[in-house]
Amino acid sequence: MPLPPGRPRDDVPQPDESRHPVPGATGEAGEAAVSVRGLDKHFGDVRAVHGMTWGAHLGRITAVLGPNGAGKTTTVACLEGLLRPDAGEARVLGVDPWGAGPDHRAAVGVMLQDGGLSNTSTPARLIPHLARLYADPWPLDDLTGRLGIRDFEHTSVRRLSGGQRQRVALAAALVGRPRVAFLDEPSAGLDPHARLDVWELVREVAAAGACVVLTTHSFEEAERLADDLVVVADGHAVATGTVAEVADGRGLEETYFTLTRPGAHHDGGHR
Repeated sequence: MPLPPGRPRDDVPQPDESRHPVPGATGEAGEAAVSVRGLDKHFGDVRAVHGMTWGAHLGRITAVLGPNGAGKTTTVACLEGLLRPDAGEARVLGVDPWGAGPDHRAAVGVMLQDGGLSNTSTPARLIPHLARLYADPWPLDDLTGRLGIRDFEHTSVRRLSGGQRQRVALAAALVGRPRVAFLDEPSAGLDPHARLDVWELVREVAAAGACVVLTTHSFEEAERLADDLVVVADGHAVATGTVAEVADGRGLEETYFTLTRPGAHHDGGHR
């Protein structure tokens, strides 16, 4: 059954390091890993992002929360090096991701909104192939077992359910044990049990020292999983800080429903 709203974050399973030793990124917890300053991005006459400013840190989970068309995906695409900003600055591990070299890209994991997976491949072929691109990948038996991928590892990607695709896409983003992981709605389409498994894994990745940035429409997911929040509307950040700081300044649920008010600007999915 669905989890009740308002359940405290302490109910999210916590890492059991004696049971699951988690491979992790190096880096001092709290160190700035992602920086967005005055970022602008236009698509023709559509101003998708304007003046976007926020940051994320190693050892913490930052949730970028907002409705469709708010600017979340466009901002993260600039941080992933998939889009070039029109103005402002995007930095990941101190590097401009646009045109960054292979060493930088090997330190960054990306879970794209559409998965970015080969439809003709199977998880049993795809994930080991990706693992071979890295010097020290996450042990595959552990990663695929934690995400329940073994149950469908020989099924082609095109035949997977939406939730199964999400799990494969998450494994693809994490197999290289990145220092920074960008996860686009990692629990979308998952049943409640699988969602908790994914949340546990994401917490462990951050606890091992990585910076995790996830985008979400879900107030529940942001409240339960994140250390820090970036609330986005109409192309810029309207609130940033820890979950407690944002909640104290303006109730999270009130903020979310205000941002999704009727008549809010949308750009047809570019953001």
